[in-house]
Amino acid sequence: MQSQKTDLLVDISSYFTTKLLEHGETPRGVDWNSEAAQTARFKELCRIVEGTEPFSVNDLGCGYGALYDFLSLEYGAFSYMGVDISESMISAAKQRYQGHGSAGFIVGSEPHGTADYGMASGIFNIHFDRGDEQWFSHIAATLDLLSETSARGFAFNCLTTYSDAEKMRSDLYYADPYRLFDLCKRRYSRNVALLHDYGLYEFTILVRK
Repeated sequence: MQSQKTDLLVDISSYFTTKLLEHGETPRGVDWNSEAAQTARFKELCRIVEGTEPFSVNDLGCGYGALYDFLSLEYGAFSYMGVDISESMISAAKQRYQGHGSAGFIVGSEPHGTADYGMASGIFNIHFDRGDEQWFSHIAATLDLLSETSARGFAFNCLTTYSDAEKMRSDLYYADPYRLFDLCKRRYSRNVALLHDYGLYEFTILVRK
C-alpha cells in the first residue's frame, strides 16, 4: 500500500510540475481554465471561514499559492501554510511570496501542524490510471488528513457526476456528491454543507466542527 501511495504522489507531482513549466504561475499552471473559474472556486471554499477574528489556513495542494492572494483581498489578519508535493510549485510559491510574513510553504503530502481551517482545491480531479474505487479511497484518506489537521473545519471541491456526459473526459475523476456528503456527515461532523449551485461542473463540501 505504501509503495502504491508513493507511486501515486510521484504521478501527481510530475503532472502538475509539467503544467507549471508549460503555463507558469497562472490558473492554467495548476490545471484551471481561467482566473475567473479559479476565483469562483476560492469563493466557495472560503465560505468555511466564520467570524471576523484572525484565523489560520492549511492549503493542501497549494500550487504556486494563488489562494493566498484571494485570502489577502477578502480577509484581514490570517496566517497561511501552503503544502504541495511538487518541489517546483513550492519553489515558485516561496519566490512569489517572499517577504509575506503571514505565508509559509512546505514540500510534502500533509501539513506539519493543525490550522483553524483546511482547504483543498482541485487535488482530486486527475486520477491517472487508477480505478474509481482506488481513487475514492485516496480521497477518503486525504479527507481524514484534512479533518485531523483542521480545528474548526475544512473544505474541498470535486468534479461532479452531474456533468454533461458529452463533456466528460476519461482522464478526470467525477465524484458522486451524495457519496462524499454522506461520508463527511457520518465520519467527521453533523454540520456539513454541499454547494452545487455556482455554475461550474463541480461541487464544494464544507465540513464545520
